[in-house]
Amino acid sequence: MDLKLIDAQGQLCAPLSVQDAVFGREFNESLVHQVVIAYQANARSGNRKQKDREEVHHSTKKPFKQKGTGRARAGMTSSPLWRGGGRIFPNSPNENFTQKINRKMHRAGLASIFSQLAREDRLVVVSEFTVDMPKTRLVAGKLKALGFGESVLVIIDAPDENLSLAARNLPGIMVLEAHQADPVSLVRFSRVILTKAAVARVEEMLA
Repeated sequence: MDLKLIDAQGQLCAPLSVQDAVFGREFNESLVHQVVIAYQANARSGNRKQKDREEVHHSTKKPFKQKGTGRARAGMTSSPLWRGGGRIFPNSPNENFTQKINRKMHRAGLASIFSQLAREDRLVVVSEFTVDMPKTRLVAGKLKALGFGESVLVIIDAPDENLSLAARNLPGIMVLEAHQADPVSLVRFSRVILTKAAVARVEEMLA
């Protein structure tokens, strides 16, 4: 299949031929959902903590006598049934949230997202995307000249310090290398810009 290719000034060039296995795949919603959820889960850290009935501050004195009050019997106020009592199954700091995703599933999920972006005309390929100096106004001006809004993911093939430094002050703009592309970023941004060299890198990784 072919993708629309524009130059640095936004002018149309000859279409770029790409692999159907990466940019022409059918959209697999269940697979994409699984890959996105797994990526978010694997980014979680086990830093939440709750107390069980041994750890809450309480008195061991019996709240009231066993019989004659008409109330349910109670031994101590640390019971999970009481307000301020311990949790029955508390969250612990060493909780593991990771989910295993096979490499083949991960690649297929990314290819499915790229294909859907191309179908929805949210994916744009540019011949190159560089700036001469690490100046935010240069990146903002370049994006405005190309007709992009405030939610753009730029995927490049190799590290570009000037571009990364210039874009980091723009809210809603992110610059990633091709091997750093993740499913959450791909579905989060309204538009995705791929350089021509990054397309070849993506095809090499996912085909």
